[in-house]
Amino acid sequence: MMNILQGILSLRFSLALCVVLASGFVQPATDVHAQQRTYNPLPLPELIEDLDPSENKAVFRLVARKGETAFFKGKKTETYGYNGNYLGPVIRVRKGEEVDITVSNQLNEPTTVHWHGLRVDGVMDGGPHYPVAAGEMRNVHFRVEQPAATLWYHPHPHGKTGEQVYKGLAGLFLVDDEISETLPLPKEYGVNDIPLIIQDKRFAEDGRLLYRTHMMDIMRGMMGNVFIVNGAVNPRLKVDARNIRFRLVNGSNARDYTIGLSDGSGFSMIASDGGLLEKPVVMHSIVLSPGERAEIVVDFSKYAEGTHIRLVGSGYDILDVVVGKRVPDETAVPQKLAAMAPANASLSERTRLFTLEQFGPQVTINRKVFSLNRVDEKVSLGSTEIWEIRNEGMSHGMMGRARGMMGMRGGMGHGMVHPFHIHGVQFRILQRDGQPPPAHEKGWKDTVLVYPGETVKVLATFLHKGIYVYHCHILEHDDAGMMGTFEVQ
Repeated sequence: MMNILQGILSLRFSLALCVVLASGFVQPATDVHAQQRTYNPLPLPELIEDLDPSENKAVFRLVARKGETAFFKGKKTETYGYNGNYLGPVIRVRKGEEVDITVSNQLNEPTTVHWHGLRVDGVMDGGPHYPVAAGEMRNVHFRVEQPAATLWYHPHPHGKTGEQVYKGLAGLFLVDDEISETLPLPKEYGVNDIPLIIQDKRFAEDGRLLYRTHMMDIMRGMMGNVFIVNGAVNPRLKVDARNIRFRLVNGSNARDYTIGLSDGSGFSMIASDGGLLEKPVVMHSIVLSPGERAEIVVDFSKYAEGTHIRLVGSGYDILDVVVGKRVPDETAVPQKLAAMAPANASLSERTRLFTLEQFGPQVTINRKVFSLNRVDEKVSLGSTEIWEIRNEGMSHGMMGRARGMMGMRGGMGHGMVHPFHIHGVQFRILQRDGQPPPAHEKGWKDTVLVYPGETVKVLATFLHKGIYVYHCHILEHDDAGMMGTFEVQ
């Protein structure tokens, strides 16, 4: 029966896709080199004020609301933001602090605030089971129990996550600890420590944001043709000729990026999703899928004053960096960053399998579409488990050929990549198709990119109780039901 269903869906998808192709709808990212370039200063998200000066406590207020943003001169776009028109302020805390956040929903629809990467109880996690109704408020409180990291927050109401993030609801959540404060890494926010929230959008001629205007926006996720960083189109940043730390966040709904420097120079990756690596890894490019983060340090002292170096992603410009004068620099990238025990599979008490499949518009995990009323997995509090994530891809034949014509991810009939995110935990990658992960993936992670036909094994310890979800972080897949619920008890 399942094979018949797959065949019907594949045929329907193939025929519909041929219609789309015949209509001339081709939606690759527009090459920004072809656009007439007007650069805009890179905005820096403001650090939110801590309303409680007490030691070991931090109190914040977040308001989700509508606003207007001028991405293009003379055109205003309706957007969403936290405490402003677009995106949100940076919440910065220290390990060990008791954090209290009041979330107010001034939208005309339910929302949540999910603390992506934070290890907190399920009721505080902000997943789809805990919506905040329009006009309502919710208090969130938790103790920060994890090392220094670049985390983030965004909405997660079921069926509306993609649209609300696309309209602008997202912000950074930075954790500091004794190690990060002691290391000689660049750490002066906005000077040599720069956050970059990378997104892609699609606009109408009048400046309106376009969302899910074609069938393919659901099937492959929402892809834009204009790149935005921290809310700015064609951003430019002037830096001194010194070490500069970039906190990279893939805040796009569906697009993954291969990020590097325009001249091919190397950089030092110092942290992944969940914090500092054991030691820096010299790289020339890094792949970030939706939801993933990385911290890198670029040494600009080797460039002459006035040099333009572009941060590029998959062949498109992300940020134009203008190098200034050489200045004294006391920062460095030490060869030891954070102590980290090897990931030990023998600690696992159980292995679970999660199979990701896509048949045209239908996306499932373990052949199930998400339901708020069903718990798919029950996990014991304090247990350590191996989660085996398998991307079965899509069916082949005519659909595969059409996908190849479209230049879609995964190539000829192999299907799409799926970034798999687990709420409430940080995990370690054990294997990719039976092989150890590369050096830059040996740190703490909460989102892992799984390629078509690939199986990835991760090791996680579940230290907080409650109801959580796991899902594909292509947000349109998330909204379509590529998600499951697990309960830690």
